[in-house]
Amino acid sequence: MTPMDLRPLAGRLLRQPAAPYHEDAVRAEVERICGEHGLDCERDRFGNVVVRWQTARRRRPLVLAAHLDHPGFEILRRLAPRRWLARFVGGVADDYFRAGVPLRLMPGAVPARLGIQRAGEKRFEILAARPPDLPPRFAVWELEDFAVRGGRIIGRACDDLVGTAAVLATLIELKRSRAKVNVIGVLSRAEENGFRGALTVAASRTLPRAALVLSLETSRELPPVRMGRGVIIRVGDKASVFDSDATRFLQEVAAGLRAKRPKFRFQRALMSGGTCEATAYQEFGFQSAAVCVALGNYHNCGPRRRLAAEFVSLADACGMVDLLAAAARQMPRYDALIGRLPRRLREMLREARVRLRA
Repeated sequence: MTPMDLRPLAGRLLRQPAAPYHEDAVRAEVERICGEHGLDCERDRFGNVVVRWQTARRRRPLVLAAHLDHPGFEILRRLAPRRWLARFVGGVADDYFRAGVPLRLMPGAVPARLGIQRAGEKRFEILAARPPDLPPRFAVWELEDFAVRGGRIIGRACDDLVGTAAVLATLIELKRSRAKVNVIGVLSRAEENGFRGALTVAASRTLPRAALVLSLETSRELPPVRMGRGVIIRVGDKASVFDSDATRFLQEVAAGLRAKRPKFRFQRALMSGGTCEATAYQEFGFQSAAVCVALGNYHNCGPRRRLAAEFVSLADACGMVDLLAAAARQMPRYDALIGRLPRRLREMLREARVRLRA
C-alpha cells in the first residue's frame, strides 16, 4: 500500500467529526467508499458496519475490526438558547477540561467553548457562539481535522479512523488484486465507552465462530515501540494477552514480507496503554489477535496538559495495510506457518539429546 493510496481514504474519514453513539457522518462516508469500490456493505441492527470481500467462502474467515468513534461530548439537554449540558465520553484526564477550550457543536459545525463543570461524572456546560440552526447532538474539540505533514497523518481522530481506513484500504487492495480470500471488516460504534458496538457483534451471529479476529488500533506510543519503525503486532493490551498462535501467525507473515521486501518494518510489543476490541472478542470465544500503529497525543492529550491533534506515521499505517492483506492471502497456510516453531523446537530437541548424552 502506497501513501498515495491510503492518504485520500484517511482524509475522507478524518474530516467527519464523530463521538460515541454519534458516528453517522463517518459511517455514511464509509458506505460511500464501499459503494464506489463495489464492496458489499451493510449495517447490523445496532448500527455497526459490516463489509465483506469473500471470493473464497470455504476458507476460514479473517475479520478486521476497527471502530468509528472518538472521545467527544454527548449533548444531554438544552439549558438556554446558546447553552447546553453535555457529558464527555472517553478517556481524557480531568485537567484537560479548561473553561474556554474551543469546541465544535454538531451538526452544523457551530463554534462553541467549554463552560463550567456541573455535578455528575464529566458533565459540563457548552456555550455556543451563536444559536445553531439545528439542535446539537454532540460536540468535539476544535482541532485540525486532517493533514499530512512530515510523513505523518495528523488529525483530531486518528484513533480509530486510521484503523477504519486500514480496513477499507485492505479490502480495496484485495479486490483490486483479485485475491482469493474470505475477509470481513467490522467497523463498530461506541468503542470509547467500553467497546459497546464490538460487544454486540461478538455476542451475535454476525461472524462465523471459527473466524480469526484481528483488532486494528492506533495505540499510545510506549517503550520499546517507536513511531516510524513499522506496524506493531500487539501481543496484548491493558486487560488481556491475546492468542499465542494467532500472534505467531502474524509474526510469520510479517517475517515473510520482510524477507521479500527489506524495507517493510514491523515491531512486536505488549501495548498496555489501553484496552482494545480484541479483548472483547476474545472473551466471547473468538480466537483474537491485534495490530496497531504508534499514536502521538493519545486522545488529544498533548504536552503541558494542552489539547492537540493526534498523529501517526503514514508509513506505519501503510505497513499495517500490507500486513493485513498478506495475512488474508496466507490464511490457507495458517497451520503450516504456526507449525514452524514446534518443528524448530523438535529439531533442537533431537540435537540436544545427542549432545547432552555425549
